Amino acid sequence: MLRNALPPAREPIADKGYVGNGFRNALAERGTAACIPSKSSRTTAIPHAPVLYRQRHKIEIMFGRLKACRRIPIRYDRCAHAFFSAVCIAATVIFWRGQ
Repeated sequence: MLRNALPPAREPIADKGYVGNGFRNALAERGTAACIPSKSSRTTAIPHAPVLYRQRHKIEIMFGRLKACRRIPIRYDRCAHAFFSAVCIAATVIFWRGQ
């Protein structure tokens, strides 16, 4: 499964879509404490670190900026190495422009 292929992390940050018990149990078996807020429909709220969770927006903003480059979401490049090169160039331009 994909969960087993993930690199070890102290506290992965995820959105409410990954709040399921199966995912949390798999992380607990690896010795990882998840920073995932509970859904409002859950009867017992699971504690998480709100300060750490607020830092998640930086990653979301970066993915949004990468998707603003038309070449990335449409995936014009057929080869993986050409696509990765386009992502690297777009990330460099985003960083250079200081957005």
